[in-house]
Amino acid sequence: MVRELSLAEVLQGIVGLVSEFTVCDSCLIYLIDNSELVLCASKPQHPAQVGRVRLKMSEGLTGWVARERRLLAISREAYNDPRFKYFSDLPEDTFESFLSAPVIARNRVVGVINVQHKLPHAHTGSEMELLTTVGEQVGCLLVLSRMPPTAVEEANHVELVISSGPPAKTF
Repeated sequence: MVRELSLAEVLQGIVGLVSEFTVCDSCLIYLIDNSELVLCASKPQHPAQVGRVRLKMSEGLTGWVARERRLLAISREAYNDPRFKYFSDLPEDTFESFLSAPVIARNRVVGVINVQHKLPHAHTGSEMELLTTVGEQVGCLLVLSRMPPTAVEEANHVELVISSGPPAKTF
């Protein structure tokens, strides 16, 4: 997040780190474009599907996470969940376990991050906490990516903190 990389490269790095930490078989980041979730990064990489795989907010487990703004953890047979939607373009649709968290920016859902395992997997509290935190950090990254580089250099960060905090107590 601090290096001069394209947003696509940063998202690809994030799915790589999450995959490494969770020892998962797949990590996908979807971002909202109008009323659709669009695949924007994946590990393993699916270059032909990035930008092309789209689902409505009303579709699948990923759409449910976006709509409900909630973490979802399914340890086995995720494909049998009634909310599941099959996408023939992605091999992950046959994976057993599914962990998903909303990507949040300024208290709005702007995407979803998914972690999947081919075999049944009981998700740990650490994995759930990590994915929730990463979802929040990706949201912040998206907000920052829209700012001109000079905004960070010109900002008076101390003044920003002081002006947004509670009023000073007087005794």
